[in-house]
Amino acid sequence: MNDTTTGRTERADVAIVGAGPAGLAAAVAAAESGAAVVLVDAAAQPGGQFWRHRPEGIVQERDGRGHHGWKTYLDLRARFDAGRERGQITYLPGLQVWMAEKDDAGFTLRTTPTVAGPVGGPAVAARRLILSPGGYDRQLPVPGWDLPGVMAAGGIQAFLKGNGSLPGRRFVIAGTGPFLLPVAAGIAEAGGQVVAVLESSSPAAWLPHLGAAAGVPEKALEGAEYAAVFARHRIPYRTRNVVTEVLGSGSRGSSRVTAVRSAKVDAKGKVRPGTERGYADVDVVGFGWGFTPQMELPLSLGAETRLDADGSLVGVVNERQESSVPGLFLAGEVTGVGGAKLAVLEGLAAGAAAAARDDAARAAPGLHAMARHRRFAEAMHRAHPVPAGWQEWLTPATVVCRCEEVTAGQITEAREMLEARDARTIKSFTRAGMGWCQGRVCGFAAACLGQGPAAPPSAESLSSAARRPLAAPVGIGELAALEPSDS
Repeated sequence: MNDTTTGRTERADVAIVGAGPAGLAAAVAAAESGAAVVLVDAAAQPGGQFWRHRPEGIVQERDGRGHHGWKTYLDLRARFDAGRERGQITYLPGLQVWMAEKDDAGFTLRTTPTVAGPVGGPAVAARRLILSPGGYDRQLPVPGWDLPGVMAAGGIQAFLKGNGSLPGRRFVIAGTGPFLLPVAAGIAEAGGQVVAVLESSSPAAWLPHLGAAAGVPEKALEGAEYAAVFARHRIPYRTRNVVTEVLGSGSRGSSRVTAVRSAKVDAKGKVRPGTERGYADVDVVGFGWGFTPQMELPLSLGAETRLDADGSLVGVVNERQESSVPGLFLAGEVTGVGGAKLAVLEGLAAGAAAAARDDAARAAPGLHAMARHRRFAEAMHRAHPVPAGWQEWLTPATVVCRCEEVTAGQITEAREMLEARDARTIKSFTRAGMGWCQGRVCGFAAACLGQGPAAPPSAESLSSAARRPLAAPVGIGELAALEPSDS
């Protein structure tokens, strides 16, 4: 089957989507097991968001400053490059997969350039498919979060890693989870000033999970490194604190962040009266409330899903990382957010299994290590939950969907007056999630608002929001060029 936009189809034993820790490991494992591999990735070079680094044609970052697990990356990268030199790995960077199909022969992927061009990308056909699409920062709206200068915490880190510079001068980092620590530490080490890190949870929330934490001692060492950076740069770290409003100045169209208001909260996220305070002269606010896996492709192929401990929709897999769809393997955030080390372990297992090396996928050391990291991930999610009372921080005028400028009041009205309680119905009645990002930024918050105060979204609601006929923007010319039997 050819893609008529380019007239080219790449064929392999195993196709892989994503070149982050999981996808890179899967490619190496599959190739070293004797399979022919095609790896498709939206970025211009391997590494994903975790190992994002400056363009290799300009800067060679062999010291790995600002990265954890850099030795693991260098090892995987060397084996990946060796596989390419042997002709076992075909690497297709700068391409997004906008459609995945399955038939008796296996899987077919439709690709399009990440940067729009006059022609589309090649098709990819393979007997087996590994999806490692990663995830993106989960966001919760607050008044003023639509001002210029508000970024996802991961966006700030990506800006720093990809450009070697900072997007501002004075930062407030807020949300929950260990990821806030490397973001703030990276800013400080790069010369920025972190006015405060506001963590909604409390260290005491880890007490029921000390056993799971003890199973991954390297995490404690990472925490100690960040603590040293915080002490050296005198970064205030305030627990049970949240940003309740982002303030800006300037006329409409030219306003931007200038300050934030914060408050202490209880264990359920309810603001404690009298604890409000402000932070002035702030030009960047970074929010991070965990991560949301990219589920478009697994859902389009019919993979079974479940709700993870953090409320995310994730794919269900067996010990070989195979999904409910025969021949479809999932690795990394798409099976549950658990960090780069777990993603690498899952990628190695998926790659070996997809290349029909079942014995390697069932090796006890790998399974035991994955189990330890999964226990830690569950503990992390339970110690750093999205605060149940976060909806009380909103006003009716708070923008929830920034693309379509849909407010919290409009979504609440649709829920109460029109019974719009799932993400898809909310989208139909209010246009929330109908913009350029297709709900990737506002989808979780809109689904929560549809359920009502303090109620988490259901798996059905999240699934309806993530299930799309096209997984990425694609030019109308590429659709028109498909043969009738392919459409």
